[in-house]
Amino acid sequence: MGNTNLWPQIEPLLARVERPARYLNHEWGITLKEDTDFRFCMVYPDTYELGQANQAVRILVNCVNNTEHLAAERAFLPAVDMIACMREAGVPLFSLETMAPLSEFDAIGITLPHELAATNVLETLDLAGIPLLSEERGEDDPFVLAGGPCAYNPEPYAPFFDVITIGEGEEVTPQTLSAIREMRREGLSRREILRNLADIPGTYVPSLYRWRSEEEAQAAGSWAEPMEEGLPEVITKRVFAGFAESNAHEPSVVPYTEVVHDRLNVEILRGCARGCRFCQAGMMYRPVRERSADNVVNAVVCGLRETGYDEVSLTSLSSTDHSQIAEILQRLNNEFDGKGVRISVPSQRLDSFGVEMADLVAGQKKGGLTFAPEAGTQRLRDVINKSVTEEDLFGAIDAAFSAGWRRCKLYFMIGLPTETDDDIKGIASLAQRAYDRAKANVPPEQRGSVRMSISVAVFVPKAQTPFQWDGQISPEETLRRIGLLRRSVKYKAVDVHWHDPSTSFVEAVMSRGGREVADWVLLAWKKGARFDAWTELFNRQAWEEAAAELGLDPEAIAQATYEPGYVMPWAHISAGVSPRFLALERKRAQQEVTTADCTYEKCTGCGACQAVGADNELATPRVAAGSNAKPASDEGEEAARG
Repeated sequence: MGNTNLWPQIEPLLARVERPARYLNHEWGITLKEDTDFRFCMVYPDTYELGQANQAVRILVNCVNNTEHLAAERAFLPAVDMIACMREAGVPLFSLETMAPLSEFDAIGITLPHELAATNVLETLDLAGIPLLSEERGEDDPFVLAGGPCAYNPEPYAPFFDVITIGEGEEVTPQTLSAIREMRREGLSRREILRNLADIPGTYVPSLYRWRSEEEAQAAGSWAEPMEEGLPEVITKRVFAGFAESNAHEPSVVPYTEVVHDRLNVEILRGCARGCRFCQAGMMYRPVRERSADNVVNAVVCGLRETGYDEVSLTSLSSTDHSQIAEILQRLNNEFDGKGVRISVPSQRLDSFGVEMADLVAGQKKGGLTFAPEAGTQRLRDVINKSVTEEDLFGAIDAAFSAGWRRCKLYFMIGLPTETDDDIKGIASLAQRAYDRAKANVPPEQRGSVRMSISVAVFVPKAQTPFQWDGQISPEETLRRIGLLRRSVKYKAVDVHWHDPSTSFVEAVMSRGGREVADWVLLAWKKGARFDAWTELFNRQAWEEAAAELGLDPEAIAQATYEPGYVMPWAHISAGVSPRFLALERKRAQQEVTTADCTYEKCTGCGACQAVGADNELATPRVAAGSNAKPASDEGEEAARG
């Protein structure tokens, strides 16, 4: 591979685009490895502002750079104005560290952060001059790898990638790259290398699997048929078993320009066992593993000293669930008292303890708090296993507004399985009563400053969850329910915001579709779809025209509801949680029965620990602070063994 530096071609373009600092290299904290013979570029398929803050990119670049013989760089998809300039000038997509064309790297990795990034993947490959389809790449082309949340249903992306890694990448990514390096040195062909990579646990090579018809798939129990002997029929996710003991300090790059979440990020725990039935992250990141208070505090002190940031975020799926969170926050407050350092906890428990933890870090800067009841009635919260009550919410509101907060945002979902109009009206009722509680805890002269807002997302059925068999409501029905909600909210001080149902519809098709959806993505991209997660750039017409030309019925993919015996397109991919447990959880949802968090009570039998050879690893045993969850049944433990 060459060592071309494209800076002389890039520099003249910067005066013509917005935010040229997006494309400047030599940021503080970058790593440049010399004397290595294998170069890897980690790509985030969106703009620098979004990608630079992505922890997966940072973690994997560091892991690869810490591996002998391997060097890693970063790349981001330019904004649309820069893309136009680059295409006009014939400048290919480049890495940031050395300004090298991506086509010169031995391998590139593209994270799949969400379903609406699919067309950006194609824009990335095309701008880099790399063939879009794996089958069209030659011996000298880079190997194109994928990973991330969307890999748990890889089929809508399958033709575009040589290798898709399932699960956590700290170990499998350097292992895969080292294997490619060794096999290339041995002179193996691209096809031979791909076949050998398929033997690495957690590695899926789509080109080695034939896509069955629906009839064949339902009979065989899988849509993906191995085309050679010895290929795994099920690819189980990789888990970084050493997470809890690993150093929470990750070397960080400090950008020249402001980015989303422009601060130090320290991951304090991984996984969540609360078991919300709509939540893919809660299923795919099991088991729960916590870093100790000493580890976290040392990482924050070291990270702030190295980067110069004055804010740190303690990140995880549910940071206030960390068993030592109170100790961590108290120690950090003592360490940084009077030094102007702000500590943020991005996910709060919906109870007074969550508010107490927020108060520990907010000090006098009490902007707004965010809580996620998800559903407007207790019945529907039990259906989705959101084990919080109105009393939990009102207790949190009382504590927050008594402590000085004046703004609160409540997150809900529309279109959840079994939802009725009464549940929609329940959102309005709950928000209005929360507003009343907030005002009651504020001095009379300040009550005019109290604000409550409702943010409503459309339910998207996700792979590897108990609701994977449940369809999404149509965009038209979504708008009807949003209209009902808006009419039901009588207080002018309660604002209602909602997501675009058109983008949520595409997200659902990508989430539930099989390999045939890849053709839809490709044609939609050719018709101009890209940056679909950006509301102002979403091209609905491109998606509709592509579906019509292909004869694809995306409504059927997004909206069909199946019985749990139906084999879904991702049956050959395992997040560790057993299909029997998912089916049991769906049954319990229909019965409006909740399931306990296994980090507080006994094993619920999901099977994740057994499947991946790891267990929940807590810094301190947890003590439940009140819950309406019922203990798991013996039926659940049996599901795990199944």
